[in-house]
Amino acid sequence: MSDLIDLRSDTVTRPVPAMLEAMMNASIGDDVYGEDPSVNALEAHIAARFGHRAALFCPSGTMTNQIAVRAHTRPGDEVICSAECHIYNYEGGGAAANSGVQIRPIPGADGQFDAATAAGHIRPDDPHYANTSLICVEDTANRGGGSCWDPRALEELRALCDREGLALHLDGARVFNRLVARGDDPIEYGQRFDSISVCLSKGLGAPVGSVLIGSDHLIARARRLRKMMGGGMRQAGILASAGLWALEHHVDRLADDHRRAAALADALLASDVVSHVVTPETNIVIFTTAEHKQADAVKASLATRGILCSTIDERRVRLVTHLHVDDDALERVIAAINTL
Repeated sequence: MSDLIDLRSDTVTRPVPAMLEAMMNASIGDDVYGEDPSVNALEAHIAARFGHRAALFCPSGTMTNQIAVRAHTRPGDEVICSAECHIYNYEGGGAAANSGVQIRPIPGADGQFDAATAAGHIRPDDPHYANTSLICVEDTANRGGGSCWDPRALEELRALCDREGLALHLDGARVFNRLVARGDDPIEYGQRFDSISVCLSKGLGAPVGSVLIGSDHLIARARRLRKMMGGGMRQAGILASAGLWALEHHVDRLADDHRRAAALADALLASDVVSHVVTPETNIVIFTTAEHKQADAVKASLATRGILCSTIDERRVRLVTHLHVDDDALERVIAAINTL
């Protein structure tokens, strides 16, 4: 079907014509030698945008997260994060394979936790235990329905890390969704973290790429690790220019994705096959099917109507709005929901 509406993820976005033009006209060089002007411009821009000194362009958010874990830890250490987060669930066991660390997940369906809970998961200073060295936060929380972390919780986590000598990493795959939804200042927000991973290929619509942000020292270490992991790219400015264009043109429009997600949630609440909807704060809608309906059945039913979605488990379905889902597409999806 040529007019499919793809709500599986915001990773399905494709470059718009103006972005493609910027890519074709990009100034390029060899980035492994540090000579690609577009990559250098992207790294400088996004580091300054979050109030940090340096940044590193990488092929994927998984790589930026994995580099951050490796840079902040030593083999045998332990990393605290939510049991729902991307680093724990969706990165192929990379923390163990790449860094030789173990994950200590904190339970919680919304993908968030508070400083008191995190403090209770820090290991004692005892040779019987792994050394806790890093706390990771995912904001927005994907499996939490695109929810945004409470600013006070983040401040308390920062204070905890300072007190205990731990690093604090942000998996900010959809951090711009959070900044738009909450109206936060990115510099003030970014100062809470020792490192930040920002994805350019989700709601911002670039075809490839994520950026790791941090101090000069951290990014110097990260650059060596990127090479070790095979992430050094040559004339990467073609891709970096897409990220620069997205940062200039596709940030404010994320509010449209949030508005459409809210409309989808309202339609789902009225459906007989839905028992619960996580109120969306950004662009992710997660709903639980009624007892008589399986998630796969709902997914298949929507597919026959030209609408693609994804399932989380037997009863939970996820819809993600993005720049290729306009108001006409939204009306089609709502009409399909009304016929389930």
